[in-house]
Amino acid sequence: MAAESPPFSVSLALALEGAAAPGAQLYQAALAEAEAAVADLRGAYAKNTLELLRVPERRDDLDKAAEAADAFNHNTADICILGIGGSSLGGQAIAELVPFPRAKKPRVHFLDNPDPFTFEAALSALDLRTTRFVSISKSGGTAETLMQTLAAAGAIEKAGGGKYLKQHFLCITEPKPGPLRAFAESIGCPVLDHPLGVGGRYSVLTVVGLLPAMLMGLDARAIREGADDVLQQMLQGATPVASGAALHHALSRAGRLSETVLWCYADALKTFGPWWRQLWAESLGKEGKGSTPVSALGPVDQHSQLQLFLDGPGEALFTIVSTETKETGPLAPRERAEALGLDYLAGKTLGDLVAAETRATAETLHARGRPVRQIHVPKIDERGLGALFMHFMLETIIMGRLMRVDPFDQPAVEEGKVLARRYLGTGRE
Repeated sequence: MAAESPPFSVSLALALEGAAAPGAQLYQAALAEAEAAVADLRGAYAKNTLELLRVPERRDDLDKAAEAADAFNHNTADICILGIGGSSLGGQAIAELVPFPRAKKPRVHFLDNPDPFTFEAALSALDLRTTRFVSISKSGGTAETLMQTLAAAGAIEKAGGGKYLKQHFLCITEPKPGPLRAFAESIGCPVLDHPLGVGGRYSVLTVVGLLPAMLMGLDARAIREGADDVLQQMLQGATPVASGAALHHALSRAGRLSETVLWCYADALKTFGPWWRQLWAESLGKEGKGSTPVSALGPVDQHSQLQLFLDGPGEALFTIVSTETKETGPLAPRERAEALGLDYLAGKTLGDLVAAETRATAETLHARGRPVRQIHVPKIDERGLGALFMHFMLETIIMGRLMRVDPFDQPAVEEGKVLARRYLGTGRE
């Protein structure tokens, strides 16, 4: 695969100068450590010991997923994606590229939080004859997803469609025995393999994220190509992923990183923020270490969180992600705007307003001594989104190495899962 330059640019200028800077010595020391971690990743790629790094170059799994997607879209009005956390957020983030359903494509719904009222309402509102379900669980034993799957199957059976269950379900799980695979085998529905060596929160570039993309008519290959652009950039020597991790680490060592804020100025990245939030929190919040990830959305959060960001404790790094919006979107007619005394809006577009607010927010934060990293994505499409996914996954892995924590496990989470199963099994209050 011929890689191109990543379809975005990164600037640390507003983080490494003035009162916002962590200090040149701290940053350079952290950057040296980060580049050593990058060297380890290059070695893992060469030795094929980290499966995530080889996902962008795969095509065999996409061919199988495309075949399954084509069959699943036949005579289908609605598709419900059943999964939670990393089994859902990546697909949801990609789905933001299609803000409204495409013609002749099924409506895709992500039912991740197992709220009983929402799920019951969905099953009641949808025509189950033309509704399909994609159940996703890496281990095959995720209680929430299994509960939703069993409930959906029960609803279809109650509606008289029991003998057609295999046509209503598609499962994604690891190629080994597990409850979800057993369910699929019991009804004879298709199963796509979840890679054994890729954790759920890192799975967006696998069929976990890309099957939903295909179901919505998006270009899954372009998503992987964008990811490969970033990966190849790292393998060939350039290391913006290292500089991002180093900036975080230097601020942490300076005692100035209790939070890290990802502020996306585009609706197409509305769920990218929550996807990243899980990635960062679950990968790095360990052993009393870590920084709280906060996701923010464009001008909306200027009206809800900016006051705190500017005038609060001031122990956060801000990453502002922008796209090209100038002279785009509907405009304010000049004559009416001027008649209302709104000369600054006269003849301007919505995109002009967003561009001005993006710049003003970054510069105001910097003026208040807040470190600001700027990422500009000229076009948020499949390739651009794939590049962002890979950038932040690599940055998170490198940050884990700098913090001396394992960015791939989540030991504390397992305690709650065990307790919940115990309560369900015994009925204890």
